[in-house]
Amino acid sequence: MPLLLVEDDAALARALVQGLHLQGYTVEAVGTAEEARHALAVRPYDALILDLRLPDGYGLDLCRWVRQQGLELPILILTALDEPQTIVEGLDAGADDYVVKPVDLDVLAARLRALLRRHLHPKAGLWRAGDLVLDPARRQAYLAGEPLPLTRKEFAILEYLMRHPGRVISTEELLEHIWGEPGNLFTHTVRTHIYNLRRKLRDPADHPRFIETLPGQGYRLRVPETEAPDRETGAQRR
Repeated sequence: MPLLLVEDDAALARALVQGLHLQGYTVEAVGTAEEARHALAVRPYDALILDLRLPDGYGLDLCRWVRQQGLELPILILTALDEPQTIVEGLDAGADDYVVKPVDLDVLAARLRALLRRHLHPKAGLWRAGDLVLDPARRQAYLAGEPLPLTRKEFAILEYLMRHPGRVISTEELLEHIWGEPGNLFTHTVRTHIYNLRRKLRDPADHPRFIETLPGQGYRLRVPETEAPDRETGAQRR
């Protein structure tokens, strides 16, 4: 579940990225309003976490710009500014929630879950691939109607693969987007999580229904030609 974090304090941004990765989120961090506008123009995100004091402008101006562009993603303002008037201005500018720093990471993650439940569940529906169903808002996956007991990392891997059906996802890409770690120092960790995920999906590597391994390249979600994961309605496209 990709989030965009706009925070010019590099140390705080790193801490938030790492902490939210542990909560199962994929987070891209930028430090300016201009970088945020560019990121929002080229990639879809499920939520925006926005500081107000930015080096090239005021966060509320960016918030208004997002709404002027017709983007409906939930916006959570995360700032040290705690004056009541500023909170009112933030919510009136189009933000969905307003959190004052410092904030406990578990509390922030819970506020994000609440936002995503309200925004994603009625609109985005479910992701499907055969009898595998993923509910991004409730962070639950089902196989043949039965809930899968996935860990946060396993869910994040499955969600990332289902967001990119048919595309080969390298180990390095999974490390970057799921663990927030560049390079290939933890390839064994990825393999272990893929192995455990396959086991829960009852998806043997030698005859995969869902996750295909391409040696030397990475992993791919197998999708029959007649269907693809459908986020809009929760139904299969045929």
